[in-house]
Amino acid sequence: MPRLIQISDCHLCADPRARGRRGFPLRQLEAVVAAVNHERPELVLVTGDISNDDSPASYALARRTLDALEAPWEWLPGNHDVIEPMAATRPLPAELTLGNWRILLLDTHLPGKPHGELGEAALEALARRLAADPVRPVLIAMHHPPLEVGSAWLDDIGLRHAEAFWETLAPFTGVQAILCGHIHQAFVGRHAAGEREIMVYGCPSTIDPFLPGSETFAVDPVALPGYRVVDLDGVGLATRVERVDIHK
Repeated sequence: MPRLIQISDCHLCADPRARGRRGFPLRQLEAVVAAVNHERPELVLVTGDISNDDSPASYALARRTLDALEAPWEWLPGNHDVIEPMAATRPLPAELTLGNWRILLLDTHLPGKPHGELGEAALEALARRLAADPVRPVLIAMHHPPLEVGSAWLDDIGLRHAEAFWETLAPFTGVQAILCGHIHQAFVGRHAAGEREIMVYGCPSTIDPFLPGSETFAVDPVALPGYRVVDLDGVGLATRVERVDIHK
């Protein structure tokens, strides 16, 4: 059973000694990478907000750190990322294959904006990609969550015009689940797509966890950094979240 691990929201700076709100982003990412290696995944996917300062040096630092993974890894952009230095450091793939699964990576970021969007052209392209291979199961990865997560301030900066996204998915029964970043917390939700529902899974950040259910910005005072494990079988998946004690 192929294993995918999701890491998200690293928020590295050019300065490896930079502090976050609750620790040191580089140290915490290094601890997550070490924990992920014990899971023995076939693939690691980093779902955006790699950088916190837009610098080429922050992406170079991220690549060096993530290269310690003992599995292939790929990334996609978040709202804090800048495409040019990110893509110059490492390519931004649109699709991956793991076992018999297709993993489609969507770019929801809008330069200079905290919220995300998939415009008409992007949704039309997504529909064509799904129609081209209607047999294999599909996992979609994106930065912004395509549904409300129960925190007013995060819902304000989620994916705009999300209903058009769900309408695009409705005819394609191969889409099994969606992985998202951005919300810095473990999350499980579901949304109707035609006559069925598709699961949506959020991932803890490697740095400052956000407090679930908060109306305004708040950092969770007790949650640890973490990652999501996704085990893929022939047509379904099993998933769990693991936390990393950075003080060990």
